[in-house]
Amino acid sequence: MTVSPPLLLIVDSGNTHVRWGLHDGSNWLKQGMAAQTGKALLEREWQDLREPARILVSHVAGTDAKADLSELFSRWRIEPQWVTAVAYQCGVRNYYADPAQLGSDRWAALVAAWELQRQGCLVVDAGTAMTVDALSDTGEFLGGIITPGIDMMQKVLVEHTASLKPEEGKFCDYPDSTADAIFSGAVHALAGAVERMAALLATTLGHAPDCILCGGAAQQLQSQLNLNVRVMDDLVLEGLVLIARESMEDAATGAIKLDP
Repeated sequence: MTVSPPLLLIVDSGNTHVRWGLHDGSNWLKQGMAAQTGKALLEREWQDLREPARILVSHVAGTDAKADLSELFSRWRIEPQWVTAVAYQCGVRNYYADPAQLGSDRWAALVAAWELQRQGCLVVDAGTAMTVDALSDTGEFLGGIITPGIDMMQKVLVEHTASLKPEEGKFCDYPDSTADAIFSGAVHALAGAVERMAALLATTLGHAPDCILCGGAAQQLQSQLNLNVRVMDDLVLEGLVLIARESMEDAATGAIKLDP
């Protein structure tokens, strides 16, 4: 008799969107995305979803959004696991002064990037905010930076400058309109931040690091980076699967987690 593997509902609840997927331990069976305010859409999408054995969540969006998710999860009467960063997990060591202060989405992305690369790299999430995190050749999270994302940069500039109006711009080498100048400036600022971190990490590692890029503005940013870039849209979800897998293996063997 074949025993079906336990189904995992994996959720990445960010500031703007909720990404999710149903995973069987080997493959994604179904995936989706909704706006953070799209509770009704998630309710419809999850209405006929096969019941998961476990629910793993990275959540960074605040208490109201967490309450909405908890209400949706209650249909399965399964206690969700709200992921927090720890000092060591899945081969990655967290050198944050307070490991739990690192965002769960950044932690999951680092775990996934290490599984992909197994060497030093930059992990960049270009979303509402952009994070640029550095991994060493031995899986150490050295630290990282946070900047406003493309949309936030433009919004703040327009809101705090009386003569500017919100307009949609495009990237140009030499912008000849205000809207294009603002958009191009935001892209240059983010690309410059990534490339400065890449140069710093190259000095630390002794070789040029690859860049693993995810987030809503990944495609806009990729073309402006003079780096070896790999775009991974589901980086956080993949990291959460790895975290779930390790925790299940530890539970099955009764392992006590010790830092190596």
